[in-house]
Amino acid sequence: MDEISNTKIKILVIDDDRVIQLILRQALQDQEYEVILASSGEQGLEQAEKYRPALIICDWQMEEMDGLEVCRKIKSEPSLSNSFFILLTSRKAVEDRVQGLDTGADDFLSKPIEVSELKARVRAGLRLYQANQELQKLAKDLQIQKQLLETELSEAADYVKSLLPAPMTGLVTINSRFLPSSQLGGDCFDYYWLDDDHLVIYLLDVSGHGLAAALPSISVHNMLRSHSLPHASLYDPCQVLQDLNNFFQMDQQNFQYFTIWYGVFNRSSYQLTYASAGHPPALMLSKSAGCDTGLEVKKLVTRSLPIGVSPEPKYYNDVCDVKPTSKLYVFSDGVYEVEKRDGLLLNLNGFIDLLTENHQSLQLDIDSILEYVKISTGSQIFTDDCSLIEIKFGAE
Repeated sequence: MDEISNTKIKILVIDDDRVIQLILRQALQDQEYEVILASSGEQGLEQAEKYRPALIICDWQMEEMDGLEVCRKIKSEPSLSNSFFILLTSRKAVEDRVQGLDTGADDFLSKPIEVSELKARVRAGLRLYQANQELQKLAKDLQIQKQLLETELSEAADYVKSLLPAPMTGLVTINSRFLPSSQLGGDCFDYYWLDDDHLVIYLLDVSGHGLAAALPSISVHNMLRSHSLPHASLYDPCQVLQDLNNFFQMDQQNFQYFTIWYGVFNRSSYQLTYASAGHPPALMLSKSAGCDTGLEVKKLVTRSLPIGVSPEPKYYNDVCDVKPTSKLYVFSDGVYEVEKRDGLLLNLNGFIDLLTENHQSLQLDIDSILEYVKISTGSQIFTDDCSLIEIKFGAE
């Protein structure tokens, strides 16, 4: 570190001995420091408040308020606590030095004063003071940058929310929740009627966090909404995934990939055609045949690699018959990758158990599910983006 500049560096000397004051002032003024004198602890505190010195030299033994009390008060005041504090003392015992350090003193200067030692300790103290000031400035700058980043992430989260679909009612009722994490991830989802008979539902999750994850998810959303995939039919899930994979290879997308679940519901045949790419399975919940209280849970998933990982993956469709009054849940892994009180994650099976144990004839709503996750894990926040879509088929 460069030697600290002496220009306008203020040093406060607190001592009730006029001779010591003069010796210290002369030695320090020779080094072109600005020296402020105080003859008592009370006066020293007043001068410290007024001038905010970089360094304070204070005698330990003084009437009314000794150096330890002055040090204690200085270090307890946030605006003064960074001043480098040197106790001037004739005490040699280790326990005295320990007491001084515990009180907040940064260094000691022994009596009788040796001028060369005084100058050296002052230079060392000012170097430490300057380093501390620079660290504080850096911390302040980092805090400002953190606040700016948090504002940007909040604005990005609001923008993602603005793109998400409104609840849907009718033959198919859909509700959804998007709870962005503090870092903002790459979750995005949509659902809408392609025509009078076909409803598309999808949810994707881009790897990573921040704007770098949010931007690709928005790109996919806009591409699907505008029907601008070059080759695929939006009615065919595996074609959609294949086209997305061709377009979003990770080596051309800052090495980011994404998982997706994509399904198309045909309300004429009451069938759901779906495909997935590395995404958690959607869960179809319906009443068990011949049992009014039983619950059947079917995992809807087709095994394949996430989008962008490989240039030549194979994606497959599967078809599920939809029972009237059944429910479909599509979600990101942020719903169940929540740490429990024992330090373990809830995991997918734990989430399924939570649904089956609390569903009570399919009357559990989407907000209750999220609340049950929080209660069962003891966590009030989701560390990753949490997206959950609930689709009810037919009249209840």
